[in-house]
Amino acid sequence: MQKTGAQIVIECLLEQKVDTIFGFPGGSILNIYDALYHNRDKIRHIITAHEQGAAHAADGYARATGRTGVVIATSGPGATNLVTGIATAYMDSSPIVAITCNVTLALLGRDSFQEVDIAGITMPITKHNYIVKDVNAIAGVIREAFAIARSGRPGPVLVDITKDITAAVADYTPAKQFPEFPMPHVSEKAVAKALEMLGESKRPLIYAGGGIVSSGASEELICFASKLHSPVACSLLGLGGFPADDPLFTGMIGMHGTVASARAANECDLLIAIGTRFSDRVAGNRKKFAQKAKILHIDIDAAEIDKNVLSHHHIIGDAKQILSALIRGMPEYRHDEWLAQIDEWKQKHPLPSGKGGAGEVHPSYVLEQLYRLTGGDAIITTDVGQHQMWTAQYWKFQKPRTFITSGGLGTMGFGLGASIGAKVGCPDKKVVCISGDGSFHMNMGELTTAVMHDIPVVDIIMDNRVLGMVRQWQRLFYNKRFSCTTLDRKTDYVKLAEAFGATGFRIAKKSDVVPVLEKALACSGPVVVDCVISPDENVLPMIPPGASIDEIIHEICE
Repeated sequence: MQKTGAQIVIECLLEQKVDTIFGFPGGSILNIYDALYHNRDKIRHIITAHEQGAAHAADGYARATGRTGVVIATSGPGATNLVTGIATAYMDSSPIVAITCNVTLALLGRDSFQEVDIAGITMPITKHNYIVKDVNAIAGVIREAFAIARSGRPGPVLVDITKDITAAVADYTPAKQFPEFPMPHVSEKAVAKALEMLGESKRPLIYAGGGIVSSGASEELICFASKLHSPVACSLLGLGGFPADDPLFTGMIGMHGTVASARAANECDLLIAIGTRFSDRVAGNRKKFAQKAKILHIDIDAAEIDKNVLSHHHIIGDAKQILSALIRGMPEYRHDEWLAQIDEWKQKHPLPSGKGGAGEVHPSYVLEQLYRLTGGDAIITTDVGQHQMWTAQYWKFQKPRTFITSGGLGTMGFGLGASIGAKVGCPDKKVVCISGDGSFHMNMGELTTAVMHDIPVVDIIMDNRVLGMVRQWQRLFYNKRFSCTTLDRKTDYVKLAEAFGATGFRIAKKSDVVPVLEKALACSGPVVVDCVISPDENVLPMIPPGASIDEIIHEICE
């Protein structure tokens, strides 16, 4: 049947069972918006306040649901406004497909109005991207884009289509089969070598990353850890991949991880890294990281093997498949003495509970009460900064896809858009965004998106009137020269929320915490909670950048 390029785009999205698109219209993409109008009963479109918010929403949708998120934007600034969101998804291996429309083919390369080479701009931050200049290529490109986005190590794919091609007509045939990219073959020899290493270990440690969540390998990880009788530490993006209440869990590993996780990495004789890349925020001083251990690295991306830390053995492939093979081939192990040492470190070095007077609001208390009131049954998104680390430390994540945060790129302003996407994808789940006042100001316009589309998210602002994490570094490493990090903005977040059409609350003292959170969670629409905390609250413990466990900071003298 004959269809326009724009109609073919929509038909291909329907083939992929896309039910939601996040985006913002403009001149070059009007043909696609017109085709979308005729399919508005099949695909929900959520217009955001800014294209960056749309990209973060598509990312949040993807991370919460496990499906591919979709974002669309027009040419020029519409396309470039997606770049931070695409880069965020790329760094954290989140599958999104971004569809942009450029100027007509005849105007390409002429510095035309709102023309930009978005494919060239995004080449380093996408798994693949396309410039479509032939209407007959649209269907194949869209189908392949989705296959690439979700295959192997997931990630973003961009499809840029010239405007005239969206108006051109071509034959469209519904697909009966879609492109597939098979998982890497897992070598039996590689598995056998790994089983040998497991058998020789007396002090194993599992270091689990975001690949556990991406591959849906949480249940396999639980079984593997139990059978190996090994402690488990998670990276920031791995949180939720292993239940926090399991006795084998040592907590987050890295710069602001637990002392138990850091000491376990320092003293283990075998480090089993699964679906993780040995980020600098975990490894720190790479020469001293886990230097007593043999490294067994399991990852689907061959490019990550030996990139940051040299492995003694590796297996390239899907974490779920590899863990299943290891479980089948291994006996039950016992490492009671090692686990007793882990428990001693846990007891001796608990996370700090905050400082200050009895009436002051401590972030840990807010998070603990929020967890209690929700029963832990919520999807938590965050922005980036101290509040992000407090959330990672104090929230007991039990299930995968319940913690959505920008780990690799560290994108301030990510949380609100991501919470909108997560709530749209999981409408029956309570979704709470933990933010900081610095991050909230960056994309607070997305509050109007939540109100306009009646998306009931709760945004809790840890309001310390400073750029807390940067200020903490200035305190530690710049002799308290607080250059441009004391914001002291006069924003009234309660009035701001009401101006947008949302509900606003304020927590000013400890006794406010529970009643305000109860009211916020009971609201049927978007909520902003201004949670006033001290500018001198710090995230501890902390291993300085490039340092080792021997240089860990437990306390900061004010």
